[in-house]
Amino acid sequence: MTQPQSFYDAVGGEDIFRHIVHEFYRQIPDDDILGPMYPADDLDGAEDRLRWFLVQYWGGPQTFTEQRGHPRLRMRHMHFPIDPAARDRWLVLMGNALETVSDDDLPEAPRQAMWDHMIRVADMLVNKF
Repeated sequence: MTQPQSFYDAVGGEDIFRHIVHEFYRQIPDDDILGPMYPADDLDGAEDRLRWFLVQYWGGPQTFTEQRGHPRLRMRHMHFPIDPAARDRWLVLMGNALETVSDDDLPEAPRQAMWDHMIRVADMLVNKF
């Protein structure tokens, strides 16, 4: 009996996540809300960590856990002042990144699943009102 294909494999594996996360991080340095939250000297590291997290969440290699331990997203983001404006901007930039992926490479159903996950995580990380 064959194992069911993971979401990660179904959407093309590492390449699709690398593309989306890279497009997201291309926008960060010039963003007036999110840019200051990211250390300019570690943007590549931040990009790796987000990619590792998404890859692991969607059924790919467990690199995030191997490199960083349990994700503990709320704890890891607690020292950043994430208010509704920051959440909304994060979603705008992530939406922009998703739009750079063609419908052929990321069809509607997996795109929507990924977007729904982004919204849930963004909402969960708000820690300042």
